[in-house]
Amino acid sequence: MFELIMPKMGESVAEATITEWLKNEGDSISMDESLLTIATDKVDSDLPSPVSGVLRKILFKVDDIIQVGQVIAHIETEEENTTKIESIDVKDDPIKSEEQLEAIPVKNGEEKEKTSTANIEYKSTISRESSGRFYSPLVRSIAQEEGVSQEELDSIRGSGNEGRVTKQDLITFLDKKSTRDIASIPINDIDTEKKTEITEAPKKQSSNLINSLPGDEIIEMDRMRKLIADHMVMSKHTSPHVTSFVEADVTSLVLWRKKVKSNYEKRENSRLTFTPIFLEAVVRAIKDFPNINVSVDGNKIISHKPINVGMATALPNGNLIVPVIKNADRFSLSGLAKEVNELADNARNNKLKPDDINGGTYTVTNVGTFGNVMGTPIINQPQVAILALGAIRKMPAVIETPDGDAIAIRHKMFLSHSYDHRVVDGALGGMFVKRVADYLENWDSEREI
Repeated sequence: MFELIMPKMGESVAEATITEWLKNEGDSISMDESLLTIATDKVDSDLPSPVSGVLRKILFKVDDIIQVGQVIAHIETEEENTTKIESIDVKDDPIKSEEQLEAIPVKNGEEKEKTSTANIEYKSTISRESSGRFYSPLVRSIAQEEGVSQEELDSIRGSGNEGRVTKQDLITFLDKKSTRDIASIPINDIDTEKKTEITEAPKKQSSNLINSLPGDEIIEMDRMRKLIADHMVMSKHTSPHVTSFVEADVTSLVLWRKKVKSNYEKRENSRLTFTPIFLEAVVRAIKDFPNINVSVDGNKIISHKPINVGMATALPNGNLIVPVIKNADRFSLSGLAKEVNELADNARNNKLKPDDINGGTYTVTNVGTFGNVMGTPIINQPQVAILALGAIRKMPAVIETPDGDAIAIRHKMFLSHSYDHRVVDGALGGMFVKRVADYLENWDSEREI
């Protein structure tokens, strides 16, 4: 029997949480096929099977925490399965699925029928195959017990392999169905005891008294959204936030990028966005004001020597994650561009490693990506500051020339700097963001990359 072990996910990762089993006990699996999804901090990763065979025993449930090196499941390999089928008598074989029952040769029809009734504890009205997809014995058993009809089961959108309905898909459907059923019952038809149960249940979910309106849909937060929510609330409770704003004229920078962008991308086969340019300016300003690159531990200030810049990245599902560029001051502009692209692509394709989001000392978020002019970002604890970059817009502006003042069309943007007023005073927070703007405004238009 092959033992599936929780692998090492990174130097700083000692444990993970099981978020979903993609296979059930008794299911056949192929080598490198995903068995389950595990989560460390904010990163969700699929754990593939190193061997082909049958998943015999699941040792941990969803939401269980597993340590690196622990055995997660037992897999019967194809070689073991073949030997077992050839040598074991049907009466002694603990059949766990109809597929295994059909695969084992028996002496006569009566013995097969006897074994089947001894091991299949339900007579399901749910078909094994319907609407072009297969339903596992576990799913059919739950559907039968909960009174789910074949039509309802066929209507569920499956998240499993080839659109199969998983146990979690069915449980989610049942939860929503229960909520709809309760909402549809006229209040006068519910006795006093049940009224109390229904009116008190929502209080366990939320401290706010929210009245559900006709047509409302109750959506459970996914794991990442819960983490983000907790982290944001904790940050506001921890740090007194102050935000300073600076407007920067980035016309020289915009024209320079437009000039070099095409040749750079052909030569390096990599995109040249504004993000690495902004990050370089931030890194230079951190060197000028190192007291921004700190954390707070009680009454102690931890001054960080590495400059590890996190860049907030929006995911396709609407959530947010912050991959970190370690030692960002050691990268050239071209190196920063490649690092930014790689981390952003990995984030959107769920390929980030746990170490990719750890160790940040300062964070930058680009609200201009969504057309926002400015924002008041929340500090990414335990850091003490975060910079929001607004959209670059063409604006009429007064400029000074040798012949006097003139009005011209300029490319402008707002920088919003939120900082922890426990350790970053207004002078430091304001001077830092102004220095970032200075580096952007004084961009060398003849610079080579």
